[in-house]
Formats: sequence, C-alpha cells, structure tokens
Amino acid sequence: MKKIHILVEGQTEETFVKRVFLPYFGNKLYCNPVIARTKKVKSGLIFKGGITSYEKVKNDIIRLLLDSSVCIVTTMIDYYGFSSMVPFKDKIQGHICFDRVASLENLFQKDINSPRFIPYLQLHEFESLVFVSPEEIGKAFNNMRKVNEIAEIKRKFNSTEEINDNPNTIPSKRLSNLFPSYQKTLHGPLITNRIGLNAIRKECKHFNLWLEKLENL
Repeated sequence: MKKIHILVEGQTEETFVKRVFLPYFGNKLYCNPVIARTKKVKSGLIFKGGITSYEKVKNDIIRLLLDSSVCIVTTMIDYYGFSSMVPFKDKIQGHICFDRVASLENLFQKDINSPRFIPYLQLHEFESLVFVSPEEIGKAFNNMRKVNEIAEIKRKFNSTEEINDNPNTIPSKRLSNLFPSYQKTLHGPLITNRIGLNAIRKECKHFNLWLEKLENL
C-alpha cells in the first residue's frame, strides 16, 4: 500500500482525514494526517495546530519529505489566512478565486521544489465543504428551522468553495453566527462525514482536483 503524509492545519482536518479519507481509500492508499507545528519549547515539547507562519509550514514539509517511506507529501490548509502570509503573495495571479488558489499552489510547489510535494489549499476554509448540505447542518444542530437560511447563503454562490474571504463572512463565521454552539473540531468532521466524499467532490471542483491527484498516485 502506498503511504502519504498530509500536513493539516489542525484537529478538524486531522479528524476529517481519519474519518473520511481513510475509509474511502481503504487498502489502496494510507493517508497519515500530521498537524502543523506552531512552536517547540526548550523542554522539547511541541505545540501543534493552526498556521502561524509560512516558514514553519515550509519546515514541516521539508521534514516530512525526509521520510522515504511516503510517496508524496501534501497539505490541507485553508487558503484564507495562508494567502496573506506567504512571502510570494504579490505574485499570486487571477481574477477569480479558483485561479488565485491555483496560482498560489503553483508558487508554493515551486518554493518547496520537490516532485514529491503536492500542495493543496482549501478554498476558502474547511467549512466551505460543510455548506454542501444545509440539511446535514440542520440535523447536526437539531435545528431544521435554519436549513432554509443556510440554503439561501449557498444559493448566493456558484459553489460552496466560493464562500468567501471576508473575515465577517467566511464559512466558519457564518456557521458560528447561525449556531452559537458550533464547535469547529466537532461539527466540521461530523457533518462532512455524513455528507460523504462523493457528494462533496461533486460540488467542490478544487477539492475534487486534489482528490483525483491522490487517486492517481
């Protein structure tokens, strides 16, 4: 079985990989989620979760690429936030979000400079995948009265990946506004697991392109 490392932003993405990716790929591909490091103190204790700088991400990737047992190293990091901290942000091109994220991934790949590195940035946040099913969001919070409100948000965009890069209207902010009890690490993986990978990839073309690359390893 081939093995890959997926450098993930935090526990939400780690749980998503374990619950959704591992059953999907079965014995064809083992996906090992590795949470990004934030800092290491003198005692040797390593803190993980959250993206604090591009250099830390780069160091994590280079360290993971030293593992010769994996065929590739990839990422699952939110485009939102990451795009403003990369040293080559002025070189990002494109008028629409899909072009901009592809441009950034290309620059990211060139900077790491390894044929075994496949960058993936989630447009705009992991929670954009959650918006694929307003019904499953309503079920998760036992509040079906807000399904129409969620569906109305979804209808305003051509796809859920396009919800969006404003700090006040990013997907996670919209969910926490609608459901004050929203917990990122709990509800995100729970809802996406219920939606299922096939439904997600059908509506999220950038995510689907990444999945196809992994399927073709």
